[in-house]
Amino acid sequence: MTYSLERDDADVSARDVTLGTQGFTATFEIPTGPITITSPLLGGFNVSNSLCAASVALHGGVDPGVIVETLANPPTISGRMARIDEGQTFNVVVDYAHTPASLEKVLTLLRSLDNHGRIIVVSGSAGERDRDKRPLQGAVCGKLADILVVTNEDPRFESPAEIIEQIAEGARSMGGRDGENLFTIEDRAEAIDCAIAMARSGDTVLLAGKGHESSIILGKHKLPWDEAAVAREAIRRHSRQEQVTRP
Repeated sequence: MTYSLERDDADVSARDVTLGTQGFTATFEIPTGPITITSPLLGGFNVSNSLCAASVALHGGVDPGVIVETLANPPTISGRMARIDEGQTFNVVVDYAHTPASLEKVLTLLRSLDNHGRIIVVSGSAGERDRDKRPLQGAVCGKLADILVVTNEDPRFESPAEIIEQIAEGARSMGGRDGENLFTIEDRAEAIDCAIAMARSGDTVLLAGKGHESSIILGKHKLPWDEAAVAREAIRRHSRQEQVTRP
């Protein structure tokens, strides 16, 4: 059995694909006829992944209706383009991207999904690792994002302020302006809170670098960390504040 996102002569193919910040919709052409797929998975690569999953399921005798239902409610992979949904009007995505190349791929994907809202990035760089990549990370974010909040990742025994400044310098080389579209906040929870507070309806907030990791390494200490949980709490907190201040 063959599947393809580009070719319509495969056993399983896709047409009428629409990609968005809430996922994708498509018509999958399968041997028994078309099925309509609506999935929260992000990006064209996940359409291909879904075609693959549908092909395996069909080959195993799974009913097409089960395929439709399962792709509409797929299991999430922590920290891998994971959407955080607390009913907010903007998008929040947690991803492990922590290199210039991976940040460029993720930001390019997010930009292709929605050209109207702003992209706000929270990003840092690990201490005692590749120092040369730090200004490159900042430059990528400065080029492809609208707002960058630079923060701690895993500074270890390096100075967090120096790491952050190296990233920020890269962003400034691409037009980053301190206090306008470039912010430096060491405390990662505060940085996420700042990004969430700035987000408006239709914006996308990318929390990059930590992904699924369960700690932040500061000196010899491993501090417990849950990026998704911190984001959820920030969203809920600002939602409550809006409700209180709304006339």
